[in-house]
Amino acid sequence: MKKQDINVAILRIEGTNCEQESYDAFQRLGANPEFVHLKQLLHIDCNKDEERDIFDYQCIMMPGGFSAGDYIRAGAIFAARMKSKLKTPLEAFVNDGYPLLGICNGFQILIELGLLPGLKMTISEVPTACLHINDSGRFECRPTLLKHENAGTCVFTTKIPKNDVRLIPSAHAEGKLLFEGSDQKKTIQTLKENDQIVFKYVDPDHKYAGYPWNPNGSFDNIAGICNREGNVFGMMPHPERVFYRIQHPDWTRTGLGDGIGDGQAIFRSVLSYIEKKL
Repeated sequence: MKKQDINVAILRIEGTNCEQESYDAFQRLGANPEFVHLKQLLHIDCNKDEERDIFDYQCIMMPGGFSAGDYIRAGAIFAARMKSKLKTPLEAFVNDGYPLLGICNGFQILIELGLLPGLKMTISEVPTACLHINDSGRFECRPTLLKHENAGTCVFTTKIPKNDVRLIPSAHAEGKLLFEGSDQKKTIQTLKENDQIVFKYVDPDHKYAGYPWNPNGSFDNIAGICNREGNVFGMMPHPERVFYRIQHPDWTRTGLGDGIGDGQAIFRSVLSYIEKKL
Protein backbone atom coordinates (compact mmCIF):
# COMPACT_ATOMS: atom_id res chain seq x y z
CA MET A 1 0.00 0.00 0.00
CA LYS A 2 1.28 3.46 -0.87
CA LYS A 3 1.59 5.97 1.95
CA GLN A 4 -0.80 8.46 0.33
CA ASP A 5 -3.48 5.76 0.28
CA ILE A 6 -3.27 5.10 4.02
CA ASN A 7 -6.39 6.44 5.72
CA VAL A 8 -6.02 7.32 9.39
CA ALA A 9 -9.02 8.08 11.60
CA ILE A 10 -8.29 10.66 14.30
CA LEU A 11 -11.16 9.78 16.59
CA ARG A 12 -12.76 12.40 18.82
CA ILE A 13 -15.73 13.36 20.96
CA GLU A 14 -16.44 16.33 23.21
CA GLY A 15 -13.36 17.12 25.30
CA THR A 16 -10.76 15.78 22.86
CA ASN A 17 -8.13 18.49 22.46
CA CYS A 18 -5.00 17.03 20.82
CA GLU A 19 -6.52 15.99 17.54
CA GLN A 20 -4.89 18.72 15.42
CA GLU A 21 -1.30 17.83 16.40
CA SER A 22 -2.12 14.16 15.80
CA TYR A 23 -3.64 14.91 12.40
CA ASP A 24 -0.63 17.02 11.45
CA ALA A 25 1.85 14.29 12.41
CA PHE A 26 0.32 11.80 9.96
CA GLN A 27 -0.29 14.38 7.23
CA ARG A 28 3.31 15.65 7.33
CA LEU A 29 4.49 12.11 6.61
CA GLY A 30 2.27 11.78 3.56
CA ALA A 31 -0.67 9.78 4.96
CA ASN A 32 -4.34 10.70 4.64
CA PRO A 33 -5.70 11.51 8.12
CA GLU A 34 -9.33 12.44 8.79
CA PHE A 35 -11.06 13.83 11.86
CA VAL A 36 -13.79 11.32 12.70
CA HIS A 37 -16.36 11.94 15.41
CA LEU A 38 -17.39 8.81 17.27
CA LYS A 39 -21.00 9.43 16.24
CA GLN A 40 -19.95 8.93 12.62
CA LEU A 41 -18.81 5.39 13.47
CA LEU A 42 -21.90 4.76 15.59
CA HIS A 43 -24.13 6.12 12.79
CA ILE A 44 -26.09 8.40 15.09
CA ASP A 45 -26.88 12.13 14.87
CA CYS A 46 -25.19 12.51 11.49
CA ASN A 47 -26.19 12.55 7.83
CA LYS A 48 -25.86 9.40 5.74
CA ASP A 49 -22.92 10.81 3.80
CA GLU A 50 -21.14 11.55 7.09
CA GLU A 51 -21.33 7.96 8.34
CA ARG A 52 -18.06 6.06 8.52
CA ASP A 53 -17.01 2.43 9.03
CA ILE A 54 -13.99 1.28 11.02
CA PHE A 55 -12.70 -0.58 7.98
CA ASP A 56 -12.63 2.64 5.95
CA TYR A 57 -9.28 3.16 7.70
CA GLN A 58 -5.97 1.37 7.98
CA CYS A 59 -5.15 2.98 11.34
CA ILE A 60 -7.19 4.47 14.15
CA MET A 61 -5.77 6.97 16.62
CA MET A 62 -7.36 8.12 19.86
CA PRO A 63 -5.66 11.40 20.79
CA GLY A 64 -5.25 13.18 24.10
CA GLY A 65 -7.62 15.47 25.93
CA PHE A 66 -10.36 15.12 28.52
CA SER A 67 -13.07 13.21 26.67
CA ALA A 68 -16.50 13.70 28.24
CA GLY A 69 -14.81 15.80 30.94
CA ASP A 70 -13.10 12.71 32.44
CA TYR A 71 -16.33 12.01 34.34
CA ILE A 72 -16.53 8.66 36.16
CA ARG A 73 -12.92 7.89 35.13
CA ALA A 74 -10.67 9.25 32.41
CA GLY A 75 -11.67 7.61 29.12
CA ALA A 76 -14.54 5.60 30.63
CA ILE A 77 -17.42 7.29 28.81
CA PHE A 78 -15.64 7.29 25.44
CA ALA A 79 -14.88 3.58 25.88
CA ALA A 80 -18.42 2.72 26.97
CA ARG A 81 -19.87 4.42 23.90
CA MET A 82 -17.49 2.51 21.63
CA LYS A 83 -18.14 -0.79 23.33
CA SER A 84 -21.92 -0.40 23.08
CA LYS A 85 -21.99 -0.79 19.28
CA LEU A 86 -18.45 -1.32 18.02
CA LYS A 87 -17.08 -4.15 20.14
CA THR A 88 -17.31 -6.82 17.43
CA PRO A 89 -15.93 -4.76 14.50
CA LEU A 90 -13.22 -3.33 16.77
CA GLU A 91 -12.10 -6.83 17.73
CA ALA A 92 -12.08 -7.81 14.04
CA PHE A 93 -10.05 -4.68 13.18
CA VAL A 94 -7.39 -5.56 15.76
CA ASN A 95 -7.35 -9.29 14.98
CA ASP A 96 -6.83 -8.51 11.28
CA GLY A 97 -3.61 -6.71 12.19
CA TYR A 98 -4.74 -3.11 11.77
CA PRO A 99 -2.97 -0.71 14.16
CA LEU A 100 -4.70 1.20 16.94
CA LEU A 101 -2.92 4.02 18.78
CA GLY A 102 -3.92 5.74 22.02
CA ILE A 103 -2.01 8.73 23.39
CA CYS A 104 -2.67 10.05 26.92
CA ASN A 105 -6.49 10.11 27.07
CA GLY A 106 -6.38 7.65 24.18
CA PHE A 107 -4.33 5.27 26.34
CA GLN A 108 -6.92 5.65 29.09
CA ILE A 109 -9.63 4.77 26.57
CA LEU A 110 -7.77 1.64 25.42
CA ILE A 111 -7.46 0.52 29.05
CA GLU A 112 -11.16 1.17 29.70
CA LEU A 113 -12.09 -0.66 26.48
CA GLY A 114 -10.19 -3.73 27.66
CA LEU A 115 -7.92 -3.74 24.60
CA LEU A 116 -4.92 -3.17 26.84
CA PRO A 117 -3.01 -4.73 28.58
CA GLY A 118 -4.03 -7.06 25.75
CA LEU A 119 -3.00 -10.37 27.24
CA LYS A 120 -5.81 -11.99 25.23
CA MET A 121 -7.04 -11.54 21.65
CA THR A 122 -10.48 -10.32 22.72
CA ILE A 123 -11.75 -7.21 24.45
CA SER A 124 -12.13 -7.94 28.16
CA GLU A 125 -15.60 -7.43 29.61
CA VAL A 126 -14.23 -5.20 32.37
CA PRO A 127 -10.91 -3.31 32.53
CA THR A 128 -8.00 -5.36 33.86
CA ALA A 129 -5.83 -2.30 34.50
CA CYS A 130 -6.32 1.37 35.26
CA LEU A 131 -4.57 4.70 34.89
CA HIS A 132 -4.98 6.11 38.37
CA ILE A 133 -4.57 9.63 39.77
CA ASN A 134 -0.96 10.79 39.82
CA ASP A 135 0.84 10.29 43.12
CA SER A 136 1.31 14.05 43.35
CA GLY A 137 -2.46 14.50 43.30
CA ARG A 138 -2.21 17.11 40.58
CA PHE A 139 -1.93 17.59 36.84
CA GLU A 140 1.68 17.07 35.75
CA CYS A 141 2.91 18.86 32.62
CA ARG A 142 6.65 18.38 32.11
CA PRO A 143 9.31 16.95 29.79
CA THR A 144 9.77 13.24 30.44
CA LEU A 145 12.55 10.90 29.34
CA LEU A 146 11.44 7.53 28.00
CA LYS A 147 13.62 4.47 27.55
CA HIS A 148 12.56 2.18 24.71
CA GLU A 149 12.21 -1.30 26.20
CA ASN A 150 10.61 -3.14 23.30
CA ALA A 151 12.54 -5.76 21.33
CA GLY A 152 10.45 -5.50 18.16
CA THR A 153 6.87 -6.56 18.93
CA CYS A 154 5.35 -3.06 18.89
CA VAL A 155 4.68 -1.89 15.34
CA PHE A 156 4.73 1.74 16.49
CA THR A 157 8.38 1.75 17.62
CA THR A 158 10.26 -0.37 15.08
CA LYS A 159 12.28 2.68 14.01
CA ILE A 160 13.48 3.33 17.57
CA PRO A 161 16.52 1.30 18.71
CA LYS A 162 16.10 -0.77 21.85
CA ASN A 163 17.31 1.10 24.98
CA ASP A 164 17.20 4.43 23.13
CA VAL A 165 16.10 7.30 25.40
CA ARG A 166 13.78 9.96 24.02
CA LEU A 167 12.40 13.20 25.41
CA ILE A 168 8.63 13.15 25.05
CA PRO A 169 6.48 15.51 27.15
CA SER A 170 3.78 14.37 29.56
CA ALA A 171 0.61 16.25 30.44
CA HIS A 172 -1.90 14.32 32.52
CA ALA A 173 -3.60 14.02 35.90
CA GLU A 174 -4.35 10.28 35.75
CA GLY A 175 -1.36 8.36 34.42
CA LYS A 176 -0.38 5.91 37.15
CA LEU A 177 -0.59 2.50 35.48
CA LEU A 178 -1.81 -0.24 37.80
CA PHE A 179 -2.97 -3.79 37.09
CA GLU A 180 -5.74 -5.88 38.61
CA GLY A 181 -5.02 -8.19 41.52
CA SER A 182 -2.63 -7.94 44.43
CA ASP A 183 0.42 -9.27 42.56
CA GLN A 184 1.49 -6.42 40.26
CA LYS A 185 4.92 -8.01 39.74
CA LYS A 186 3.38 -11.15 38.23
CA THR A 187 1.55 -9.14 35.58
CA ILE A 188 4.67 -7.09 34.88
CA GLN A 189 6.66 -10.30 34.39
CA THR A 190 4.08 -11.59 31.92
CA LEU A 191 4.24 -8.32 29.98
CA LYS A 192 8.04 -8.56 29.88
CA GLU A 193 7.97 -12.15 28.66
CA ASN A 194 5.51 -11.16 25.90
CA ASP A 195 7.61 -8.10 24.92
CA GLN A 196 4.63 -5.83 25.66
CA ILE A 197 6.42 -3.15 27.65
CA VAL A 198 7.35 -0.38 25.23
CA PHE A 199 8.51 2.65 27.24
CA LYS A 200 9.65 3.34 30.81
CA TYR A 201 10.34 6.63 32.54
CA VAL A 202 14.02 7.31 33.33
CA ASP A 203 16.13 10.18 34.68
CA PRO A 204 18.87 12.10 32.78
CA ASP A 205 21.33 9.32 33.64
CA HIS A 206 18.98 6.86 31.93
CA LYS A 207 18.18 5.15 35.24
CA TYR A 208 14.72 4.25 36.49
CA ALA A 209 13.76 6.93 39.00
CA GLY A 210 10.83 8.28 40.95
CA TYR A 211 9.19 11.68 40.89
CA PRO A 212 9.58 13.98 39.00
CA TRP A 213 11.12 11.74 36.30
CA ASN A 214 8.25 9.33 36.77
CA PRO A 215 5.52 12.00 36.80
CA ASN A 216 2.70 9.81 38.05
CA GLY A 217 4.08 6.93 40.15
CA SER A 218 3.31 4.33 37.48
CA PHE A 219 4.24 0.83 38.67
CA ASP A 220 7.68 -0.28 37.42
CA ASN A 221 8.03 3.14 35.70
CA ILE A 222 5.89 2.00 32.76
CA ALA A 223 4.95 4.78 30.34
CA GLY A 224 3.61 2.71 27.44
CA ILE A 225 2.53 -0.84 26.60
CA CYS A 226 1.23 -2.79 23.59
CA ASN A 227 -0.90 -5.88 23.15
CA ARG A 228 0.70 -9.28 22.49
CA GLU A 229 0.52 -8.81 18.73
CA GLY A 230 1.99 -5.31 18.94
CA ASN A 231 -0.65 -3.52 16.86
CA VAL A 232 -2.47 -1.88 19.80
CA PHE A 233 -0.29 0.64 21.59
CA GLY A 234 -0.95 3.10 24.38
CA MET A 235 1.34 5.61 26.05
CA MET A 236 0.82 8.56 28.38
CA PRO A 237 3.43 11.05 27.01
CA HIS A 238 2.72 12.96 23.78
CA PRO A 239 4.96 12.11 20.77
CA GLU A 240 2.91 14.37 18.51
CA ARG A 241 4.18 17.35 20.52
CA VAL A 242 7.81 16.71 19.62
CA PHE A 243 7.46 15.95 15.93
CA TYR A 244 10.17 18.50 15.14
CA ARG A 245 13.40 19.09 17.04
CA ILE A 246 12.50 22.76 17.44
CA GLN A 247 9.63 21.66 19.72
CA HIS A 248 12.12 20.29 22.27
CA PRO A 249 12.66 22.55 25.29
CA ASP A 250 16.45 22.07 25.17
CA TRP A 251 17.07 22.72 21.47
CA THR A 252 18.80 26.06 22.06
CA ARG A 253 21.49 24.30 24.11
CA THR A 254 21.78 21.01 22.22
CA GLY A 255 21.09 22.22 18.68
CA LEU A 256 18.59 21.28 16.01
CA GLY A 257 20.58 18.44 14.43
CA ASP A 258 18.58 16.97 11.56
CA GLY A 259 15.46 18.77 12.75
CA ILE A 260 13.58 15.56 13.56
CA GLY A 261 11.87 15.44 16.96
CA ASP A 262 11.94 12.44 19.27
CA GLY A 263 8.28 11.60 18.70
CA GLN A 264 8.31 11.46 14.91
CA ALA A 265 9.59 7.87 14.74
CA ILE A 266 6.37 6.55 16.27
CA PHE A 267 4.32 7.81 13.34
CA ARG A 268 6.96 6.76 10.80
CA SER A 269 7.05 3.26 12.30
CA VAL A 270 3.34 2.57 12.03
CA LEU A 271 3.08 3.97 8.49
CA SER A 272 5.98 1.76 7.44
CA TYR A 273 4.20 -1.25 8.99
CA ILE A 274 1.01 -0.48 7.07
CA GLU A 275 2.89 0.01 3.79
CA LYS A 276 4.57 -3.39 4.13
CA LYS A 277 1.94 -5.54 5.83
CA LEU A 278 -1.49 -4.30 4.82
